[in-house]
Amino acid sequence: MDSEILNFIVRWGHLLFGIAWIGLLYYFNFIQGGYFKAASPEGLSDAKAKLAPEALWWFRWAAMFTFITGVLLLGMVHGNGLLNSYIVLGALMGTLMFLNVWLIIWPNQKIALGMVEGDGPTAGAKALLASRTNTLFSGPMAFGMLASSHFGYSADGLLSANGVSTGLFIGIGLIVLLELNAIFGKLGPMTTVKGVIHASLGLTAVMFAVLHYV
Repeated sequence: MDSEILNFIVRWGHLLFGIAWIGLLYYFNFIQGGYFKAASPEGLSDAKAKLAPEALWWFRWAAMFTFITGVLLLGMVHGNGLLNSYIVLGALMGTLMFLNVWLIIWPNQKIALGMVEGDGPTAGAKALLASRTNTLFSGPMAFGMLASSHFGYSADGLLSANGVSTGLFIGIGLIVLLELNAIFGKLGPMTTVKGVIHASLGLTAVMFAVLHYV
């Protein structure tokens, strides 16, 4: 198969799976969470038994195939010498989001939904924090993926033959700190839907400023 056609198919698949994954992420955070708080006991029980497990199945496998196609795409980009700081930070956030789904959100949601035994409230809180962090990352992650072809070679924040930029180091450090908070920290401003949306937009602005001007 022609390499250009293969590249397009992988990009298409990455976008398609990503739409399914992030769409369900937003559904969980913006819609389902509010419904669970307002639902009647009967409605909540039915949703936890039927709706949530099926939605989580699509959610985690969409994340898996988004990650797989992303790895393939990253290899193609690197092979063409087009790797830059925007892609690096976007890929880092996407990878952490994928790991959060499979290693934190899904295992704890199984407990919270009563699918396996465990401390439901504690598990639910851990799943929520990781899910909110994924929502936080989603804005700058998508921005980085798109910005790589628009700003990647006109800004100072590049990964190039001249070495790794200070902005990239700062961006990686900030992402690592936020991920550590996802594992060990608290919701903070991400407690509300409005708060996590504002935090994601703010993080996007910070990431762009760091890569473009530092």
